[in-house]
Amino acid sequence: MNLLEYIIFGIIQGLTEPLPISSSGHLVLIRNIFNTNLFQDLNFEIVVNFGSFLAILLIFWKDIIKLIKGFFGYLFNKKEKETFQNDFKYCLLVLIGSIPVGIAGILLKDKIESILSGPRLLGISFLITAIALFLVRNAKGDKEDKDITYKDAIIIGLLQMVALFPGISRSGTVLVGCLLCGLSRNSSLKYTFMLYFPVSIASMGLGALDLIESGNLSNVFIPYFVGLVASGIVTYFSYQWLSNWVKKGRLWKFSIYCFLLSIFIFIYFR
Repeated sequence: MNLLEYIIFGIIQGLTEPLPISSSGHLVLIRNIFNTNLFQDLNFEIVVNFGSFLAILLIFWKDIIKLIKGFFGYLFNKKEKETFQNDFKYCLLVLIGSIPVGIAGILLKDKIESILSGPRLLGISFLITAIALFLVRNAKGDKEDKDITYKDAIIIGLLQMVALFPGISRSGTVLVGCLLCGLSRNSSLKYTFMLYFPVSIASMGLGALDLIESGNLSNVFIPYFVGLVASGIVTYFSYQWLSNWVKKGRLWKFSIYCFLLSIFIFIYFR
């Protein structure tokens, strides 16, 4: 039964990480509903997040390799500098879009989570996510990757900071920001998950140090591993679901889910 709990938690992480419905919000909600040691295990949370990271890395590995080659090609290959110009600029856009949430995360994340992790405040956060997703239901910009401006990156980066609040989806907030800045749906989807990598790598790097220092890995290797695998597999397929719905302009369906979840929270924790 204990092993099954790890698998279920991995599935929940994998389902909610790419979708614009807040994985952190669902984690806090589950902790408030079920009183189990598993859902208080921050080390396991790091492991299942890594499973999601691997899945999304698998999806975007070609884009990442192209961007890395373009970045260093622009810096060190003077003869073909113009060839790599767009990729170099895109890397800068990812960096600029990641700086605000990085600074805010270091300074405020723990305070925000300790003060605003109550279930009723969580309901408000899900409601905000629902409204934001509904507002861009018909948005369909025409900016492609090469058309994204530094101003767009700053605006989207500032909006990403809002996702530090439990219940407000990072992917949802960034998607909304991209669409409001006039990016096409394909470019919005790509930029959203390019911004995922710096934030995820930084948070996992800090968490991995705590995981190693805990010195208890041998006792939990099997349940952690099955949770990681479950998280990775479900993340891969839930991203395909998100991609399909974004391209078809169906983000509003996720807004309905977040709205109903917020109503449930208000009723359950009244």
